[in-house]
Amino acid sequence: MRAPGGFFGDRGGAAAVEFSLVVLPLLLFIFGTIEFSRLLWTRQSMQSLSISAARCMGILQPACISGTSYNETNTKNYIIARASGFGVPLVASNITLNNSTTCNGVSGFSTVTINYTFSSIAPKLIAALTSSKSLTTSACFPNQV
Repeated sequence: MRAPGGFFGDRGGAAAVEFSLVVLPLLLFIFGTIEFSRLLWTRQSMQSLSISAARCMGILQPACISGTSYNETNTKNYIIARASGFGVPLVASNITLNNSTTCNGVSGFSTVTINYTFSSIAPKLIAALTSSKSLTTSACFPNQV
């Protein structure tokens, strides 16, 4: 039996209308949270990678040397391999290495700087993520003599 108001008094599709009003903001919030979390995770992974690479250079770990001395190519290959394990596609041009520099005014340090451009997987859904975000991390480690 129909409500006395006819068409305007019918409440049969009220839940569908309410859901359609709420679903878009809810999905934007969920995807925004996921993408922001991915951005933070990528930055933290890169920072961890910078620290371990500077340490590798500073104490001359086998992955960063050739013979008994520091090797830039081996170090970059080490960083690229570790980054791919994190799911971050780096190339050699993203990496800047210096095995004899100063850090906070003290000499005798190795430094690593990694630049990476983060791209969202959902730029069409979230306007704030349409432009790529440039991430830069760096780390210092004292050279062992």
